Amino acid sequence: MSVSTSVTVRRLVATALAAGTLIGSAAVSATAAEPRHERTRVDISRVQSDAPGFDDRSRRSLNAEWVEITNTARRSVNLDGWTLSDEDGNRYTFRHFRLDGRSTVRVHTGYGRDTHRDLFQDRRNEVWDNRSDTATLQNDHGRFVDSVSWGRHHGHDRGDNRGHDRGDNRGHDRGHGRG
Repeated sequence: MSVSTSVTVRRLVATALAAGTLIGSAAVSATAAEPRHERTRVDISRVQSDAPGFDDRSRRSLNAEWVEITNTARRSVNLDGWTLSDEDGNRYTFRHFRLDGRSTVRVHTGYGRDTHRDLFQDRRNEVWDNRSDTATLQNDHGRFVDSVSWGRHHGHDRGDNRGHDRGDNRGHDRGHGRG
């Protein structure tokens, strides 16, 4: 092999390697610039299992019993087919409902007109046990999303369970998972 051929081959190899490096770095830059898929995060944020006043099955009493579901992500989540249930097997199924990003919906036990902030189970009896129960949220595939327990669950008796949120954690125990 002549010296000029050897130099030419080395130049071609160097050019090919440089081109490959440029293409590879461009591909990495393009991938890094693409937005990452945001993970959906939907939680049971608050529960009011014991409506203030008497449990007299009135509309007012039933609607003062509720569970709040919060979407902490920026993108909305389609809750169609998701379920909210208690330990006794009472189940509410979300129908045609999209929870906006960074927003909360309150699911009341009684009757009312559904809005983007309030949904109603249309029940005539209380669902959530005042002393001890678990609210469980599952997605449309039946996978566990979140749960909140209060009362004597897991050997705990923490007292008042009215309207407590994730932050103070009194009156309920958390179960976590993502589906």
